[in-house]
Amino acid sequence: MQEINNIIDILQKAKKAIKDEDSLIIKDLSNRTIHSSSISQDPDNINIAVILYSLSKLIERKNYQEFAGWQKFEKTYEDSLDNALIALKKNDIEAYRDQINRIKESINKLSGNLKSYIEQVFRKARINKGSKIYEHGISMGQTAKILGISIWELSQYVGQTNSGISDMNLTYTKDIKQRIADLQEIFK
Repeated sequence: MQEINNIIDILQKAKKAIKDEDSLIIKDLSNRTIHSSSISQDPDNINIAVILYSLSKLIERKNYQEFAGWQKFEKTYEDSLDNALIALKKNDIEAYRDQINRIKESINKLSGNLKSYIEQVFRKARINKGSKIYEHGISMGQTAKILGISIWELSQYVGQTNSGISDMNLTYTKDIKQRIADLQEIFK
């Protein structure tokens, strides 16, 4: 695991934002991990980015709270984030990973509509974060592999978003008059 102090800071801020039900701050915290995740391709950072983004979506939409099993899931992810933070402060990476996996496993224990809904939110979060990692220059195949999604899903999403790499204007060309003026400045 890389950047432990950054993840500790993110989890501390996320706990407060979750308590305040501030989905925008949680999304920002998720996005904050993407740059470092892209450089290091560190699964621990990527997992926390996906989890926080998913939680921001769940907090943003209130209808999930009506489903049976929501309170248990909510308690599990809150406790797991607390315990993950404690583990990181003790530099116990395995305990941290166990707590993150506990959140993922708690989804499998859900049933009915809530399970389907949360699985869908987490799947879309992996695809969304995958597109952000891809935009940072990691190959589509490697990104899909890291996140456990298909290249097809990722390429579809990247192709649909307005912020896709193909839409980025990477070149800037000066007009001819400006080029001449620049050259004249150089040879003075």
